[in-house]
Order: sequence, then structure tokens, then C-alpha cells
Amino acid sequence: MLTIDAKGTYYRRLNEQVREAIAKGEKELLLKNVNGQYYIGDGLKGEAMITIEGVPGNDLAAFMDGPTLIVKNNAQDNIGNTMNSGKVIVYGNVGDVLGYGMRGGKLHIRGDVGYRVGIHMKGYKKQIPVIIAGGTAGDFFGEYMAGGALILLNLENKKDGQIVGDYLGTGMHGGTIFIRGEVDKKLCGAEVGISDPNEEDIKFLTDYLKDYCKDFNLKLEDIMKVDFKKLTPASSRPYGNMYAY
Repeated sequence: MLTIDAKGTYYRRLNEQVREAIAKGEKELLLKNVNGQYYIGDGLKGEAMITIEGVPGNDLAAFMDGPTLIVKNNAQDNIGNTMNSGKVIVYGNVGDVLGYGMRGGKLHIRGDVGYRVGIHMKGYKKQIPVIIAGGTAGDFFGEYMAGGALILLNLENKKDGQIVGDYLGTGMHGGTIFIRGEVDKKLCGAEVGISDPNEEDIKFLTDYLKDYCKDFNLKLEDIMKVDFKKLTPASSRPYGNMYAY
């Protein structure tokens, strides 16, 4: 494993070092003392694994196509922007606008996520982007979502506050949101329908949550003890009546 000390390194130089190492055939990298450097992993292809010690800056894994990034701390905004494939594992909490326009791959977050998670998440051909968060989420979860799946677990069972914020699924016209626990219809956009997961949904959840549990050393059976709610769009064109032809 190649170790790169990012302490005091300008983000552009750090990313040059990462790209140079992968171009030379390195498959495992450890980035130490990361402190807010932007764009780590952006556009990288292949099967490299990059472990990050510290807190990376915005746009982690944007346009990424294959590698695995493991963040041993919190992370900031815009993770997985238009990501095509690969995986990001974050052991802490993350910021806003997670998975913007995401087309494939997995984002596994152990803690809470911020606002506008999964906005414009699409999927691409047979690819299914999946974001799983172990904590709670802010407003506009799944906003304008067009494909893929969002799974919100609330593992700490925060009953004194909302699992998810307002405007849940606003503008949603594709994909699926799974919430572990009850969902207040008043929080949802008008475009969203709420139902219980069917047998196929439970298989989907089980398959993806097995991998999530492996990443964080959790027990699947404990997660599945609490029922999920399934949110889907009522229309594939929720704002169609706003346009003139």
C-alpha cells in the first residue's frame, strides 16, 4: 500500500499524486492527514482502493467509475456527483447534495446525511445507484429523483426528532425511497405515494443491506427487525401540466 501524507498539500497537487500513483499501477493508497482537500477520486477509473484519514472536501468521487473510497471520518458536500460506478464508504456523517445525478455505484454512510440527498439521481441503462445512510436526513431527500434507490435506516432510533426532513421526494418521478420506520405523509411532496415493501422489495433491501452491514460490522437481522416504508412517485411527469405544447 502506498501512503501519501496530505498535510498542508494543496488539493490540486494531492490529486495529481493520486492520479500518478494509479497510473503507475498502484491498487491501494492511504491518504493521511487529509483536511478539506477537494475532488479526491474525481474521474478515477478501475479497481483501486483509496483509504482516507481525515475529512475530505467537496466533490469526493465525482464522475468516479470503479474505485472504492473509504473515509475513516466525516465528509463534506457533493459526494458522488454524477458517479458512474464504484463505492464510497464513510464512517461518520456527511454534508448536503449527496449523489447529485448519480448513475451507478454505492454510497454507504454510517451516520447522518444533509439536505438534498439523491437529487436528480438517475441510474444509467442497467446500473442502479444506491445510497444507504445509517442515520437521519435533512430536507428534500430524494428531490427530483429519477432512478436508483435511497435507503434511510435511523439506526439510533431517534424518536424525539424526525427521521427525515420536509419536502420528502419533491418532484420525484422515478426510483424508490425506503425509510426504516414510519413516514408522515405531511412531510412528503404531493408526487409521492407510501406503501409497504413487497417480497421483491425485501429481497432488494436484504441484498444491499448485507453489503452495508459488512462494511460497518453491523447485524442485518437487527436492522430488519424494524419495518420499512416504500416511497414511489405517483407520476413519471409530476409537472407535466405546467408546460405548454
